[in-house]
Amino acid sequence: MDGNVLLALGLTLFAGLATGVGSLIAFFTSRTNTKFLSLALGFSAGVMIYVSLVEIFVKAKDALTNALGTTNGYWMTILGFFGGMLFIALIDKFIPKATNPHEVKLVEDVNAIKPQVNEEHLMKMGVFTALAIGIHNFPEGIATFMSAINDPNVGIAIAIAVAIHNIPEGIAVSVPIFFATGNRRKAFKLSFLSGLAEPVGALVAFLLLMPFLTDVMFGIVFAGVAGIMVFISLDELLPAAQRYDETHLSMYGLVGGMAVMAISLVLLA
Repeated sequence: MDGNVLLALGLTLFAGLATGVGSLIAFFTSRTNTKFLSLALGFSAGVMIYVSLVEIFVKAKDALTNALGTTNGYWMTILGFFGGMLFIALIDKFIPKATNPHEVKLVEDVNAIKPQVNEEHLMKMGVFTALAIGIHNFPEGIATFMSAINDPNVGIAIAIAVAIHNIPEGIAVSVPIFFATGNRRKAFKLSFLSGLAEPVGALVAFLLLMPFLTDVMFGIVFAGVAGIMVFISLDELLPAAQRYDETHLSMYGLVGGMAVMAISLVLLA
């Protein structure tokens, strides 16, 4: 494997394992740092939205219009973009709300419900949340990998953005499991394993997509990646950032993420 492939796989591993950081935060704090999460999630959304619409969508359109002609190529780009949105929306649709990682959870939430909820229920909640996060992380791994293959600098930015948004997901997995079992190691392990779906998605992209990566296939996949990341940003990151929000920090993070991504694309071009 060449250096770009190894870097892309490494970036997806880094992003996925950020769920473990969420576990550590949950174990060593009694309250969620809402200011940090609001700013960080807003920043992550800004990076994803900007790079998806300004960089990835445009590259997909260029590849498809060059291969299929202006009109057909643009239509195929649009279909790929909204197809990516539909794909991640369907995944979201079939995951129960209680275990959906898009439903924001705080460390304090589980502390508050612990006296009313039995240990078996908490354990089940944690395991199903881990499974739900694993399912969500799979297409995110494909998106991160394909972005890094095409442009390592863009891949690094996306991996950091995905890693930030994986932190509260790690909290959502580990806290209920810890309260159910009293076992930090078990809670951390399940959180850690849910994040491994990210590099698994990258491996699937490498094994199944890379051998057939013509200009048309590249354009369709890249347009789908843009759709996936915009949907995640609008459906997950921004609502979560605004729930944590204090004094418009999520919006400052959003604008900051866009600005950092814009400057990075210019400096690293």
